[in-house]
Amino acid sequence: MGSYIESNLGRDEKILEKAHVSWLSQFWYILIGILTLPVGVGVLFLLLAFINVWTTELAITNRRIIAKTGLIRRNTIELKVTRVESLGVDQSILGRIFNFGSIIVKGTGGSNAPIPYIAKPLDFRQRVNHYLDELDDNSSIEI
Repeated sequence: MGSYIESNLGRDEKILEKAHVSWLSQFWYILIGILTLPVGVGVLFLLLAFINVWTTELAITNRRIIAKTGLIRRNTIELKVTRVESLGVDQSILGRIFNFGSIIVKGTGGSNAPIPYIAKPLDFRQRVNHYLDELDDNSSIEI
């Protein structure tokens, strides 16, 4: 299965940063899956954890922030970088301990898109904000 983001890049569009899903974010699914393996239900929980990790994608390109979740039922978010107002991070207690959380992309016009289970969400937010600040600095230069 190819990457949704890479297969949907526009002409001259380049990926600047990619975020990945943390296996530790799937702790409860994996634990329940292992504990219920003898009953046979455990395979479903392990499969759910695997699907969450392998089907969630998040990246910033030189033009857009692109995210995709889901295998059969797909949910995509594509927002031009010029429309991004802010990026938020939502972390549970386990998320703070194991360094994973949801990235919440807030765009102009009130759009609010959470992308769950992202590893090192504060680092990703910082890199994206750095890029957005560079865009603002370059666009504010008057000729």
